[in-house]
Amino acid sequence: MRIVINGFGRIGRTVLRQILTQPDRLGVTVAAINDIAPLETCAYLFKYDSVFGPYPGPVDAGEASLTVGDLEIPFTQEPDLSTRDLEGVDVVMECTGKADTDEIARRGLEAGARNILISGPSRAAERTLVLGANEEDLGEHRIISNGSCTTNALAPLLRGLDDAIGIESGHMTTIHCYTGSQPMVDAPRGPLERSRAGGVSMVPTTTSATKLVGKVVPQIDGRITGAAVRVPTISVSAVDLTVTWKRAVSDAVNDLLQQIFAGSPVIGFTGDRVVSTDMRTRPESLVIALPETLSASDRQARIFGWYDNEWGFSRRMIDMARLMSER
Repeated sequence: MRIVINGFGRIGRTVLRQILTQPDRLGVTVAAINDIAPLETCAYLFKYDSVFGPYPGPVDAGEASLTVGDLEIPFTQEPDLSTRDLEGVDVVMECTGKADTDEIARRGLEAGARNILISGPSRAAERTLVLGANEEDLGEHRIISNGSCTTNALAPLLRGLDDAIGIESGHMTTIHCYTGSQPMVDAPRGPLERSRAGGVSMVPTTTSATKLVGKVVPQIDGRITGAAVRVPTISVSAVDLTVTWKRAVSDAVNDLLQQIFAGSPVIGFTGDRVVSTDMRTRPESLVIALPETLSASDRQARIFGWYDNEWGFSRRMIDMARLMSER
């Protein structure tokens, strides 16, 4: 599979790190990277990462290439990707965060690439797909949104639970690390609470996953509410879900969870009493923490799970790109 990474920010760099540090590079060839930032800066940020640590090998900036180990990747700085020649590229990973209009989202197709995969919610996407929830809806669509990290954590969980047991209603709170959308010192940012320094306070706010989950798993649309609390940690987030079942559940909830998601490539489990840093670089979309499960009655349960909002989401980008390229 040949890909181009357009936008070398948190997700673009994490995608590349995963590819280059996995056996056989996950069968992926990175044909090029495109970012308007200086190449030297991009190389530095790839080499030294505040979340994942230094890259385990040499990283150098050439005249027009990023060299990682023995691999030399062409690096361009085109504001408009449609000016590139992308014939033979299976998937453009659109990681700029700007592909919210059809004109921008289609630029990779106009350059000759077969598919566009957007690393976030986008109004320009023909479909929003989440592995483990609705990938069967891919069809022949060429511009796909991979949703959000929280949607990837929540949607497969809800789909599996509703199919197996039936969900009457539920509420999800994502306890989410701070992101680049928050200021590090108090500064205007739209919603008043989002204007506060992200590194010193817990910030109650909204989450795009609430709306996206209804699109991705339409059978539960309107039955799940959601909210977020941004917390002053740099990586790894959590889903705290309370559900009311459509029928009484007499079996132990943890036993049911492990039966429902046995063999799932996107839902994992831990029986240990872990904290968020222990879950860094876990590749699953969600890791259910079995010791945290609670049952208020045979009709209600609390399910808690961790997700590395950068590493896990980036792995799903690679998985979804492969699904698109193999059609």
